[in-house]
Amino acid sequence: MNAARPHRMDSAGGCPHAANARLLAQGSVAPVVLPGDVPGMAVVGHEALKRFLTHPDVAKGAEHFTALRDGRIPAGWPLRIFATVPGMTTADGADHRRLRSLVGQAFTARRVAELRPRVEALTARLLDGLDRAARAGDGVADLRRHLALPLPLGTICELLGVPDEHHDRLHRLSSLVVSTDIGPEEVTAANQEMAETLGAVVAARRAAPGDDLTSALIAARDAGGDRLGEGELIGTLLLMVVAGHETTLNLVTNAVRALCAHRDQLGLLLDGRAHWADAVEETLRWDSPVSHFPFRYPTRDLTLDGTLVPAGTPVLAGYSAAGRDKDAHGPDAERFDITRTARGTAVRHLSLGHGPHYCLGAPLARMEATIALERLFTRFPDLDLAVPEANLPRVPSFVGNSVRTLPVRLRGGGAAR
Repeated sequence: MNAARPHRMDSAGGCPHAANARLLAQGSVAPVVLPGDVPGMAVVGHEALKRFLTHPDVAKGAEHFTALRDGRIPAGWPLRIFATVPGMTTADGADHRRLRSLVGQAFTARRVAELRPRVEALTARLLDGLDRAARAGDGVADLRRHLALPLPLGTICELLGVPDEHHDRLHRLSSLVVSTDIGPEEVTAANQEMAETLGAVVAARRAAPGDDLTSALIAARDAGGDRLGEGELIGTLLLMVVAGHETTLNLVTNAVRALCAHRDQLGLLLDGRAHWADAVEETLRWDSPVSHFPFRYPTRDLTLDGTLVPAGTPVLAGYSAAGRDKDAHGPDAERFDITRTARGTAVRHLSLGHGPHYCLGAPLARMEATIALERLFTRFPDLDLAVPEANLPRVPSFVGNSVRTLPVRLRGGGAAR
């Protein structure tokens, strides 16, 4: 059994990579301390995580979370919603397959391809807005605010039929849902407001159904004739709003940061010697938009790579750590290199999940990010960070992995490195 001292997860977030490197040096599975001194584990090695995500004795249902079942997890625990929200992320087996099939209709290859013209048009409008903001701001604008956020948020809200007046509120609440450093009262209030806001969306779509996924989910029945329960419906919408924009928001932000810091790699893209899609995949591996995702639970005591993971333990999927695991990605795993695929040295990353819970929205996220990066840097090839990378404030979470703002100068003259 691994006798390493448990790693205390940093509720305030911060860059995860130094801590991940220390954990990987000790092994592929690490004991951790979650907020509120709740003991847990994190699977950080690539191969161990791949096995764990598909293990038949690992479940997502909260009934397997021993401390929660025994009443030792308070209502205001910041990670409680990850365990208890009804929907795909907390369902197993046939129940999970039922929920996934009802939602999957929105993310087929055909449906995503049909969205491309809208994503391209929205990107063009947002780049115009980014340019205007920079001209009004002495050449500097926040790329996260003007492009990386409204692109996926606008797209997922259009898919769901969410009116514009709810967009800002849903992003604010989503940020609180994935935050790990807020107090119990704020947690409770945010969860309640999120449920009320999504409930209002559902009520509006019930009264006036439209050509949107919320209306389709309200009307959908599975093969047995069952509809989604009200809790499942709200939980499914919550998952889609949060995962449908927070992940892509971080992905675009992290990719821009990476390319600004690696101008040689950017040059390959601008010269047509590399593909923009490869930049997206390398960002997903090298700086995963999700760092440690909660939760899975062994349904019996498991030994994974020599480490005992007791039944009922809440386990984090360490995507950002697995992405830089040298055992999987080679001795240069910590190097950002978009040519890995072309050279045949790329190993399929796990940053969008693996197995039955693989991200349904992965094709949409990849398309949004690829279009955003290509259009952004084609229009503004000299774009650079306006402040040093070290000065960028981090997202206050060990679940999400990115920075809160991304000031850029569109026409050169970037920050000293």
